[in-house]
Amino acid sequence: MNGIMLAVQGALGQGILWGIMGLGIYLTFRILDIADLSVDGTFALGGCTCAALMVRAGCDPYTSVILSSLAGMAAGFVTGILYTKCEIPAILAGILTQLGLYSINLRIMDKSNTPFLKVDTMFKQVVTVTGLSQSWACLLIGCVAALALVAVLYWFFGTELGSAIRATGNNENMARSQGMNTNTYKILGLTFSNGMVALSGALVSQYQGYADVKQGMGAIVTGLASIIIGEVILGKRVNFAMKLLAVLLGSCVYRVIVAVVLQLGLSTDDLKLLTAVLVALALSVPVILERRRLAAGYSESGEEERRA
Repeated sequence: MNGIMLAVQGALGQGILWGIMGLGIYLTFRILDIADLSVDGTFALGGCTCAALMVRAGCDPYTSVILSSLAGMAAGFVTGILYTKCEIPAILAGILTQLGLYSINLRIMDKSNTPFLKVDTMFKQVVTVTGLSQSWACLLIGCVAALALVAVLYWFFGTELGSAIRATGNNENMARSQGMNTNTYKILGLTFSNGMVALSGALVSQYQGYADVKQGMGAIVTGLASIIIGEVILGKRVNFAMKLLAVLLGSCVYRVIVAVVLQLGLSTDDLKLLTAVLVALALSVPVILERRRLAAGYSESGEEERRA
């Protein structure tokens, strides 16, 4: 029982860190209505850039995270250019960026894996200063970073620029009729999204203690699972701030489920299958419930007509 509780505690911290990536995916998937598959490469880019800066360049962990986010924004900008200016379909543009980033990440680190053994990550610093455990330090840093990001996003999407990005995803033709350059807003959205994904990758790498060029494999599915699970729990009819918080909640729930199942004896080789099942259930359950609700409504109306 103690092992499960410790696993849940660690899962909550990781869920918050991965939830930052979920916020980035939410921007493209829900707000812009774009399927951006460059996320897998961008997540690894954040971790690899952070590792190279800290281990090889001697940069402090906070500056490294900021620069890693900027690297992710550059990758998102490339995806946006391929999608809008080169008129490559969004899915293919993301795949091209993802493939290119694999080689770039290898170039950045000069090897496939870089440990943070001889450098002080922000998590080590918090543990040293506060005396907290690694899991509590992860939870503290994750909550501060995630809630600050939610506040910034809530403010930003209330501005004229943020509203224009939302309008582009909601109804592109209407946005164009209002004189908006929708391609510009798509590029900005993809840039900001991948910046958040790279930020998450940098934080996760520091927490794990290493960066790997393959650490982003399946990141897009994990992010979608966070979004969908959060929407199932809180529903879609909530305000924008709650929708953002729902992504973080969904990420934590997903991580807790994975941690508990692993503690119960599931092989790590089956994690991808578990993720696919969870996403499929999260997508299917609301549809099934809605159909049953509509069927019940039709039955009641038909019964009333027969009685009349």
